[in-house]
Amino acid sequence: MNEPPANPIRPRLVRNWLSLAGFILAIGSFFAFVLLFAIDLMAEHSNPYMGILTYVVAPGFLISGMALITTGVLLHRWQLRKSLPGAPPPRITIDLARPQDKKLLAGFLVGTPVFLLLTAFGSHRTYQVSESVQFCGQACHTPMKPEFITYQNSPHARVSCVECHVGPGAAWYFKSKVNGVRMLASTLANNFERPIKTPVKNLRPAQETCEECHWPQKFVGNLERTYAHFLADETNTPFTVRMLLNVGGGETSSGRTGGIHWHMNLGNKVEYLATDEQRQVIPWVRFTDPQGVVTEYRTPNFKGDPKPSEIRRMDCMDCHNRPAHHFRSPSEAVDLAMSVARIDPRLSWVKSNAVEVLTQNYGSESEALRKIDSTLRTTYTNYPQIDSLVAEVQDIFRNNFFPEMKANWRVYPDNISHKNWAGCFRCHDGRHKTPDGKRSIKASDCNSCHIILAQGSGPQLETLNPKGLPFFHIDAEYSDFSCAECHTGGLVK
Repeated sequence: MNEPPANPIRPRLVRNWLSLAGFILAIGSFFAFVLLFAIDLMAEHSNPYMGILTYVVAPGFLISGMALITTGVLLHRWQLRKSLPGAPPPRITIDLARPQDKKLLAGFLVGTPVFLLLTAFGSHRTYQVSESVQFCGQACHTPMKPEFITYQNSPHARVSCVECHVGPGAAWYFKSKVNGVRMLASTLANNFERPIKTPVKNLRPAQETCEECHWPQKFVGNLERTYAHFLADETNTPFTVRMLLNVGGGETSSGRTGGIHWHMNLGNKVEYLATDEQRQVIPWVRFTDPQGVVTEYRTPNFKGDPKPSEIRRMDCMDCHNRPAHHFRSPSEAVDLAMSVARIDPRLSWVKSNAVEVLTQNYGSESEALRKIDSTLRTTYTNYPQIDSLVAEVQDIFRNNFFPEMKANWRVYPDNISHKNWAGCFRCHDGRHKTPDGKRSIKASDCNSCHIILAQGSGPQLETLNPKGLPFFHIDAEYSDFSCAECHTGGLVK
């Protein structure tokens, strides 16, 4: 009887085809991870959604490879336990004397570099796709649809998403990766917010993104703007306001200090407390001038002092809060279409009817488009250009209303003015006063920020007054009230 060898060779449990396949998958995915990480790290602009590929997809394949290795080891161990005592354990053997093994080895030696080459090429192409605006806006189609469409119609449509939402630097690079993974998980679980809440809590400060392109020290001066409006009456009475916006500047290196950009984060330091998530209710403001003199303003009902963690220093985004995702209100969108004759302003009640059909509550975009079509065709049965009217109003809806995400102008305040939202009047309402009640931060008059050159229609617009005209309200005598009390973006209350 043959005695077993004194020192038997311990079988290698990873010598099986399943574990070998796991090794190949793990090596390839690790190579892809390293390549993607290096490309993204050295790229000029980082992409938050790159984290999905680098930190989710590639590691997922790596984990799958490791799982295959483990499974192969367990199966191989199970086979060994079933083997008869003394029987040779099943294992991979390569005998180059056999033609079949030579072919397998040659295939492995040729296939491995080809596989790695294809992995590298695919990883690089995947990176290029993920860096694109289309990927940012369309990869998560439903949650990002409103942002993607409004971005395409914005002044920043040629600025890539990552330039504003990520910017340069390693710290924000890694923050964007974590945020990208979180968004992926929310999308897959279908538990993302509807609508996406704003302002974004982890948005990078404007000084590190906006001011990469917008020179804050530049003295802008006055900008001329013309705003064409139409009343919601039978004749769609036109009412146009032509004005100079006193943008000014925030420091003296290139012009005088003053105007709207006096608020810029340069020599003047403005801080505030907001008591709501959308920063629309501001009961406390603190101003520090270039000499270090501090002045506090508060509303009558605000008592005590804010916590340091609740105080926000004012920057560009507090007024320009919709720079790339502007949801036009129905009234604004219809006014624009009428001013450029995409909607015929001679058509009776068209302003009122178009705004009315846009402001209804719809469960889906398809329902809204059908309702717009049927309503307008029923209202204007004999209008020869009904097809173009329907198409234009439907286009306004597609670009500004997103029922599936519950997103429209109502849920996204626009603080750049004070017509449909409080905007400037969040602070400049006359209610914010110093503790002694002697001073407030209300603008002294309308000409503090803009000068009305002409207003009205027809001959009224042909006469300009460079000193500025007092604003007159077309329907009623103007008094000291907030525009947003009546103008809500739909039909005037």
